[in-house]
Amino acid sequence: MASTERWHWRTVHDATALEDVPPHLGPQEAQEWCNFTVWHPERLPAGCESATTTLRKEAPPGRTGQDSGRTPWSKANPAAFRTEIGGGGRRLRLKQFLYDWAFPAADHPALWGSETLTFPIGEGRVVWLGTDYLGHAAASARMSRTTVELSVLEGEFTGEELVELYRSLRPAVPGAPARVIGTPFGELSYWARHQDVDMVSVPTGLFTFHRRTRPHEGDWVAPEELAAFLAAQRLPALLGGFPADSAAVFADADGSRELEVIYTSTGGDELRLTLQRPGGGRMPFPPQREKHPAQAKEIGLAGRTLYLAYVDEGVGPFDAMWHDVAAGVEARLLSSAREGLDKQFALARVREVLAAAPLTGEGAVL
Repeated sequence: MASTERWHWRTVHDATALEDVPPHLGPQEAQEWCNFTVWHPERLPAGCESATTTLRKEAPPGRTGQDSGRTPWSKANPAAFRTEIGGGGRRLRLKQFLYDWAFPAADHPALWGSETLTFPIGEGRVVWLGTDYLGHAAASARMSRTTVELSVLEGEFTGEELVELYRSLRPAVPGAPARVIGTPFGELSYWARHQDVDMVSVPTGLFTFHRRTRPHEGDWVAPEELAAFLAAQRLPALLGGFPADSAAVFADADGSRELEVIYTSTGGDELRLTLQRPGGGRMPFPPQREKHPAQAKEIGLAGRTLYLAYVDEGVGPFDAMWHDVAAGVEARLLSSAREGLDKQFALARVREVLAAAPLTGEGAVL
């Protein structure tokens, strides 16, 4: 990672000290409570005059009986920033957070299972338009590590209006994005820091992954030990210009065990490499497709079969799986979506991993 100063944020010391209802905080004030970049719109859709913002603060896991604004599927208390925009009989909601309990499926998990369209929003970023799980017109983008989800709550907005709203988003605190991106994912992640909460059962990509549902048993590598750890596993420290950011080994009582390495670019884009011994982890192989609409192909690459799935050939996101017989590992490489992270980029990254011959050294952890 770059030598940028790491991001530090405020948290509530105990769940019992949380407000019963998320308080109204402006985006600048909210940023100091968030383990992600907070964004705010410079322009609102025509006829929309109000933008009300609230913050759900981070606290250790726990519930006190007051669940307003809290996640109903977990005792976890991660931070989230909500903006409700309305006027003229129309209303929408923006929700921002760090998606840190799994890899964000298809890079737009809020639209899971729906047909999606992608549009550029500036600086290489893209937004996806589709339908959310409640059947609402919706959108999603990852921006400097922040997942920014939109849902139309009342009335109708055109696709162009939604795209323009994303294009108008600016960091609430200009210096925050570089510091957030410069902080290892393992330090930002709520689930990496609090290992006494159950993992959330969600899809992680376009191919099936047996979901981690037990308490988060990831053994995260300390940042100062990451370089030596990767060298011992014969894993690249740099993948397609993306520096290795964090690594963890996940184990379960049934013997499931896999190694995961996160690579993050200076713009916050992500590659995630997962390795397991044949049949020893949570990735069924040969892979099985998830339900999200996507293209899936089998490609001959470096003498082996590569299973490749993607939503858009030009921007991804990509889900690639293969079996390296010589190294005795099954591998998966996931990418976030961005202009330039195209099919050729994804294939080149797989070749890089194959050239490294991972896990063949004496220091292999799987």
